[in-house]
Amino acid sequence: MICMTGFLLLLLAKLMNSPFYHQTKTMIYNLNLSRVLFLDVETTPQFPDYSALDEKGKRLWDKKASQLKTKEEGTPDELYNRAGIYAEFGKIIVISVGYFNGSEFRLKSFYGDDEKILLEEFATLLNRHYNNADDVLCAHNGKEFDFPFIARRMIINGIELPFILQLAGKKPWEIKHLDTMELWKFGDYKNYTSLDLLTYIFDIPTPKDDIDGSMVWKVYWEEKDLERIKNYCQKDVLAIAQLMKRYLNQPLIKEEQVVYTP
Repeated sequence: MICMTGFLLLLLAKLMNSPFYHQTKTMIYNLNLSRVLFLDVETTPQFPDYSALDEKGKRLWDKKASQLKTKEEGTPDELYNRAGIYAEFGKIIVISVGYFNGSEFRLKSFYGDDEKILLEEFATLLNRHYNNADDVLCAHNGKEFDFPFIARRMIINGIELPFILQLAGKKPWEIKHLDTMELWKFGDYKNYTSLDLLTYIFDIPTPKDDIDGSMVWKVYWEEKDLERIKNYCQKDVLAIAQLMKRYLNQPLIKEEQVVYTP
């Protein structure tokens, strides 16, 4: 019978000889930044307030809200502003992307009130330009939020998933998704580190100089200022790219290198 130490050594040896180990070990330092699409999404509840839900929608949200209840706030109505973080109750209003083009870092946004249109346009971008084995998507907390949220909303809107978002049947090393928050964890699964904190410690200009994620629903539904949300989302994308540059010990992107494309 193999002792526990021997078993762990055998397991470690197998892992170190696996494609997953070598892919993970080399992915960052061999990363071709010109093939990385940095992205961030902004979401909001599907309706301006709880009262706009139909009766079944209210019942389903009531059930969800009961899991979120705290001592300070308790009613589903009071909690409805959180609905935007759930793909079943929210919708995407902005997807901002950034990519390196020579010495430039180009930013572009897909945004609007019609979620299906912006998702179709984003899917077209992925299918045309990020459909090869060396293409990578990168976001902060993307594996937990951005990537699955986009995929779920595409399916809900009847849009075929681009190959880079398809996970079914793929081995872990075949999934080309990078997460700047996961990279910072170094295997520590109990820790959440915000983009705001990481930009602070790495001396990167903060993207949170106007609004933050908790304010998006109000700016969208009450102030109806989608342009402001788009600008905020683009700042997040730039910050994610800057953070990756720091991880790679490379110089930050200079202001004059940033190009905004329509």
